[in-house]
Amino acid sequence: MALTDREQRIFARSFRLLGASSMERLSDAKVIVFGIGGVGSWCAEALVRTGVKHLTIVDPDTVSETNVNRQLMATCATVGAVKVEIMKDRLLEINPDAEIIALQKAYSLETAAEFDLDGYDCIVDCIDSLRDKERLILAASASESLFFSSMGAALKTDPTKVRVAKFWDVRGCPMAAMIRKKFRKEKTLPSRDFLCVYGDEVLPNLGPDGGEDPGKKAVINGSIVPVTGIFGFTLAAEVIRALL
Repeated sequence: MALTDREQRIFARSFRLLGASSMERLSDAKVIVFGIGGVGSWCAEALVRTGVKHLTIVDPDTVSETNVNRQLMATCATVGAVKVEIMKDRLLEINPDAEIIALQKAYSLETAAEFDLDGYDCIVDCIDSLRDKERLILAASASESLFFSSMGAALKTDPTKVRVAKFWDVRGCPMAAMIRKKFRKEKTLPSRDFLCVYGDEVLPNLGPDGGEDPGKKAVINGSIVPVTGIFGFTLAAEVIRALL
């Protein structure tokens, strides 16, 4: 599909780097991102700013005050707004000719059948819920689409320790280890290997006031945007490399 005159202007620097045929491939590709939070929001924006025109974003939540420190669409002015709707508006401000589909729902046992995963060139997993992430991994790895997943971006401060590896080769990431252990225990493995973005730095989780560790497992882990953003940008880079 030919790019519009406006797209040729706004993506002029991308054309210089990637070339016309590559930009057309990005424009034609269909990508879906599950989870528009501290990782997924930055991934979605990077994809659209690079030339991906057909993007579906999926997230059930509204913006909360605790999202403001790391999520792209989260500001004090957007607290209470539907995440995917705010994100859609922002992406269309970047490229008004883009086709952005915003779905306020979770990928879960109840909704999985509503998604035609084979209908996308790339599937990107930025889901926080382990149960839903595991379901998406199994379904996406069995699809015909390229699949990329973010492992845990919390409890990290060093963006230089963000890595990319195939799922079974990820080391130093508690989330990846936990998911692999569960898959092996249940004897239900992904249909194929896939690339993951992860970090091998794990810091202690402090109390809600930043004081000492309360001494028991915290439900909410600390995270900051210099790391979650790099996770999102790295995912976007891998998607773009694969599409090209």
